[in-house]
Amino acid sequence: MLHLKLKKQERQLLNAITSKGNHNAHVITRARILLFIDEGRGEVETTKLLRIGRTTVWRVVNRYLSEGAPACLLDKPRPGQPKKYSEKDEAEIIALACTKAPDGRRRWTLQLLVEELHQQDRATNRESVRLILKKAGRSLG
Repeated sequence: MLHLKLKKQERQLLNAITSKGNHNAHVITRARILLFIDEGRGEVETTKLLRIGRTTVWRVVNRYLSEGAPACLLDKPRPGQPKKYSEKDEAEIIALACTKAPDGRRRWTLQLLVEELHQQDRATNRESVRLILKKAGRSLG
């Protein structure tokens, strides 16, 4: 059975979080977990009341014990997907889009840009080129 004893300030903080609707659902659930365990409710009762898994309760309580109340309420930052293109690559794609269109064409299209980049042995796809141009505020239309 899990045990923890919240400080008065932490209990006030958690009660404020659960009573006001200004927080993310995950934060409110984590605050309720800590309050329920502090009240002496077991993990089984807590899981039934909040409709969550036992491992969620264990993780929140263990994170509280190791890092404190504010840290266990919020998600840790996630790294996200790494960038596929360097700033230099993006600059070259934008520069290519700003050059004169190929002979017989009035302007560059996404497909023409992708074909030109493939001829230069630069792996890319239509959506990546579109997003790079959109981010730069360039329009082919």
